[in-house]
Amino acid sequence: MCLVSQSKFGCYLLSKRLLTLKISVVTAVFNRERTIAEAIESVAAQTYPDVEHVIQDGESKDGTLAVIARVAGPEVSLQSARDTGIYDGINKGISRTTGDVVGLMHSDDLFASPHVLARVAEAMADPAVDGVYGDLDYVAEQDTSRIIRKWRSGSYDPAKLRRGWMPPHPTLYMRREIFDRWGLYDTSFRIAADYDAMLRYLSKGEIRLAYVPEVFVKMRVGGESNKSVFRILQKSREDYRALKGNGVGGLGALAMKNLSKIKQFF
Repeated sequence: MCLVSQSKFGCYLLSKRLLTLKISVVTAVFNRERTIAEAIESVAAQTYPDVEHVIQDGESKDGTLAVIARVAGPEVSLQSARDTGIYDGINKGISRTTGDVVGLMHSDDLFASPHVLARVAEAMADPAVDGVYGDLDYVAEQDTSRIIRKWRSGSYDPAKLRRGWMPPHPTLYMRREIFDRWGLYDTSFRIAADYDAMLRYLSKGEIRLAYVPEVFVKMRVGGESNKSVFRILQKSREDYRALKGNGVGGLGALAMKNLSKIKQFF
């Protein structure tokens, strides 16, 4: 008997141990009335039964809050408060979660299938696993069925960090004690706080990751880090700072990190 729906990967048979895991999904949002409904509906469509969706709004000035009020179900916990940027909003959201496992759903993104969180729970049922990640597709802003780039992560090896490797941040789910022990996002980073945090968790925290070779998330192209040449340069400076600050590498690792993106187009 399937406790969640079938997919091309077969029937997910969830044990009692697995079903005791509560998963918290955090969305930090500001002025995203056009895309926030799809993000919320994507979380609501997940077949895994024990999910809370924590939405942290940064006092949006457009119709975002009205959209949330219209589409949000009982699993959604909304707070609207001024923040200093996306990472401050994410930190506020994580601090409000009550789940055993925590991950993100950006306001422009959506899950690739209804079974993603079931796969997360399946991997996290192993007590030796601290976190799990999958693959990511970059999709067209106006047509999320059109894939622009494919990020196929591959399995985790600590040695890869010095070659610029990292898991796709929107696909990463971790036990909440990782955040409790190793901290949240450093808001002095404006663009690369996610990279800094992942390097901190993986290098200093030495957390154990499981890789699921399936697409977890569809991410619309046109994010903050690629809006202009200035933003690209700022992202590189912050990536370098994160590498040096976490003792992982320097210019060589940064160059390999950037070069590794080329293969995502093929």
